Amino acid sequence: MLQFAHPWFLLFLLLIPLLVWRHLQRMKEGEGSLRFASTILLEGARPPWTVRALHVLFGLRLLALSLGVIAFARPQQGVEEEEILTEGVDIIVALDASGSMAAEDFAPRNRFTVAKNVVSQFIGGLRHDRVGLVVFAGKAFTRCPLTLDYGALLNVVDSIQLGTIEDGTAIGNALASCLNRLRDSKARSRLVILVTDGVNNRGEVQPFDAAKIAQSLGIKIYSVGVGSRGTARFPVKDPNYGQVYVNLPVEIDEESLSKIAEITGGTYYRATDRPSLEKIFSEIGRLEKTKIEVKTYTHYNERFAEFLFPGFGLALIGTLAGFTRFRKIP
Repeated sequence: MLQFAHPWFLLFLLLIPLLVWRHLQRMKEGEGSLRFASTILLEGARPPWTVRALHVLFGLRLLALSLGVIAFARPQQGVEEEEILTEGVDIIVALDASGSMAAEDFAPRNRFTVAKNVVSQFIGGLRHDRVGLVVFAGKAFTRCPLTLDYGALLNVVDSIQLGTIEDGTAIGNALASCLNRLRDSKARSRLVILVTDGVNNRGEVQPFDAAKIAQSLGIKIYSVGVGSRGTARFPVKDPNYGQVYVNLPVEIDEESLSKIAEITGGTYYRATDRPSLEKIFSEIGRLEKTKIEVKTYTHYNERFAEFLFPGFGLALIGTLAGFTRFRKIP
């Protein structure tokens, strides 16, 4: 952000076109003359390079004048800083990384890849809200605690791969990990976004117990079931043919996911393709908006020296040149 402390000084730049016009007129009319008895010997003589360089010298002086005017206008570079006076929303995304997320019913890739992309898109749209990430399959792991460093979190999301966690769907454990990260939060609104495509079949914590704990802590759970309806194309490893695809029924425990959300005051959503998943995250973002109070400070650094010293140098060069090869005879 660039501004001028004394912008009215810039009006002197309007003199430059007038000075150019005056210079051209003087060159056209001639500034002086010498008398010779005969000019026959001068016929055909070409003017020396110093005559042609007079225009360059004049240009240097104009540039020096322009830089000096800008310097006196005091250019200042502003740097803005923000002080956040109130907390935003604290969000933990619980992302299912079980084997069933490899189903290829979410064009153009499988459920897991599309879910990662939509989560990254959601994170990229945040500004003052802290967000963290829990990844789960047969076990649950916190991949990133609550943070405002969205760039670092996006790198974590991008690095997650299927098959790195023992298979299964431990929804209760995933919710417990999320609640553990949110319980000490002082944010006005705290929520968990649970993204899964299956039925709880692993873990020590039951999903309904986790939901009741969330209710007691005042934490909302938004549950999202991902998967098309009917059957979906799943990749399966065959000992003889390698990877093959089979159509298997889509099994999402929508009743339990809906109940989990209802207990905590949240909402259950069903995403059957990428557009619907994007719409769900967009709606959750709108529902959980908190007014943020921000103070903005602008610090200005003086930049006049960057124009003054070069301008002074050019003016000095022009002055010295006037006393050497470019000196005028009266």
